[in-house]
Amino acid sequence: MSIKGTTFMNNNSVSGVSRMMQSQSLRVSGRYPMVVSMMNRNGRPETSVGVSVDNVVKEVNGPIVVEVVDRKLKQQSSVVVEGSSDDMYIEDMSTKDEYVTPLSISVASGYSLLRNPRHNKGLAFTENERDAHYIRGLLPPGVVKQDLQVKKTMNDLRQYEVPLHKYQAMMALQERNERLFYKLLVENVEELLPIVYTPTVGEACQKYGSIFKRPQGFFITIEDKGKILEILNNWPEKDIQVIVVTDGERILGLGDLGCQGMGIPVGKLSLYSALGGIRPSACLPITIDVGTNNEKLLNDEFYIGLRQKRATGQEYAELMNEFMSAVKQNYGEKVLIQFEDFANHNAFDLLAKYSPTHLVFNDDIQGTASVVLAGLISALKLVGGSLADHRFLFLGAGEAGTGIAELIALEISKQTRAPLVEARKKVWLVDSKGLIVKSRLNSLQHFKKPWAQEHQPVTDLLDAIKAIRPTVLIGSSGVGQTFTKEVVETMSSFNKKPIILALSNPTSKSECTAEQAYTWSEGRAIFASGSPFGPVEYNGKVYVSGQSNNAYIFPGLGLGLIISGAIRVHDDMLLAASEALAAQVTLEHIEKGLIYPPFTNIRKISAHIAAKVAAKAYELDLASRFPQPENLIAYAESCMYSPNYQKYR
Repeated sequence: MSIKGTTFMNNNSVSGVSRMMQSQSLRVSGRYPMVVSMMNRNGRPETSVGVSVDNVVKEVNGPIVVEVVDRKLKQQSSVVVEGSSDDMYIEDMSTKDEYVTPLSISVASGYSLLRNPRHNKGLAFTENERDAHYIRGLLPPGVVKQDLQVKKTMNDLRQYEVPLHKYQAMMALQERNERLFYKLLVENVEELLPIVYTPTVGEACQKYGSIFKRPQGFFITIEDKGKILEILNNWPEKDIQVIVVTDGERILGLGDLGCQGMGIPVGKLSLYSALGGIRPSACLPITIDVGTNNEKLLNDEFYIGLRQKRATGQEYAELMNEFMSAVKQNYGEKVLIQFEDFANHNAFDLLAKYSPTHLVFNDDIQGTASVVLAGLISALKLVGGSLADHRFLFLGAGEAGTGIAELIALEISKQTRAPLVEARKKVWLVDSKGLIVKSRLNSLQHFKKPWAQEHQPVTDLLDAIKAIRPTVLIGSSGVGQTFTKEVVETMSSFNKKPIILALSNPTSKSECTAEQAYTWSEGRAIFASGSPFGPVEYNGKVYVSGQSNNAYIFPGLGLGLIISGAIRVHDDMLLAASEALAAQVTLEHIEKGLIYPPFTNIRKISAHIAAKVAAKAYELDLASRFPQPENLIAYAESCMYSPNYQKYR
């Protein structure tokens, strides 16, 4: 067969042409005309089919993998492939002084099917599927249903004692059998969430260079400046709905991890699919590598990123502007771009700059704020009063702290109809230099200035608590053990039920543990944390704390934006998401002291959040999908990706 000006590669880099039944055809999407020869069951060329842009031939009755990976080959280049195995691998041409075209045309059958994570079912292939897709003999004879695969895989995972080893096993499963990975995660979310995301993902990022096996996600570097739009075409999927992007400068509470921050976008998008039902193929994790200021990484022989100091200023701004323009041009106006773990000085600027022109969302600022607000709304059922009746004190005035503070003030303003400036007076923030007050105004970063209040300077958290007498204490400092025994006891001295939220991640950075909060408050604290803690027994009573995890919010928020075709993210959508999450907390949960619902029902929770977000998008004239579905909850559920195996003909 002859293929002119065309390169093919399947997802598993398996060279050669897979066998195809006489009646089968290929579905090929390409930018340039191409010729595809159909192969009969003996692996010989049978007929030629011309394929051009948007020309789709009849779909094969089975999984297919055909990729065009180089659209820029000159028309005069050609490869003639005969029927022998040597010719298939083009080994006979390797010594010639001319360029050759590496190719692989593959219907996903036989060995290639078992190596394709999207289509592979392992031992769950039925007898008929094994015959129809040429995998008879390539698997042991036993046929195992997916439910039994889940049971066995969970049993295998539980044999590992080290969380990082469980993380590595889960990532290996994702690369081997995508649907089984998501089935496992959906059905065991409370057990596996701390493995695929915080706190274990933090350690995975720290050791990313050592545990790196196969690339996950897309890497863009400062050296790619001027050609980002071009290299985005290297990503095999074209229908992208959600992008999570980081530059690795502030990974969780661990600081600058450079290129190794890729574990965060990969982990977040796994949760978009498992918890929010976004198709995995529509998710794109991206790390923008502009260097790192982490000397330990720069001197680490296993570091996989650029070995240079971080690019800053105009050079950084130009790269990000090119990236944002390229993404919008390539994937359209309705692609959701989630900024993740950018340092404060860039996070606020990027969100402010691109919110008016792109569908953007910062989970550290907005997602954290939304989930915390939901917890506070739920906590009111335990302590009484409205948000406006309470005083809030934050330890930490970065992205998370100021983002939460702003959303609290917006909700108070909405409920009381008071100006936002007045609502902000209910909220106080402490940073590394003490209470944020008017006398410090000239030295404050711009995002802290709205929170400067009239008060004498206070440099110590404990003194600030005594002066402000808050009913709610929120930690977002990234510094562990800052809620000391004296701090918790002081909060408990003037609050019957002090609300204490220790939000910093990972566990080592938590301001206090659940055990400390319950013990030091004599069992009276309403406690939640960013990282999970187990049940605590105090004075014969078992306390189960909640986890203020962003995974409650961003999957449902993303789904709501997608199903409505939203073109912008509005603060009212975040408020709607918070209220929807709080509404899922039942009286039974409240009686147990929980201010968040169990993760076991997370897909149902995400559907309710998506419906409220979508409804708000339609209300604000920011939706583009019409007509609006009558039942948005049912519609959201119907749009969710299912991890159950498909049946192959």
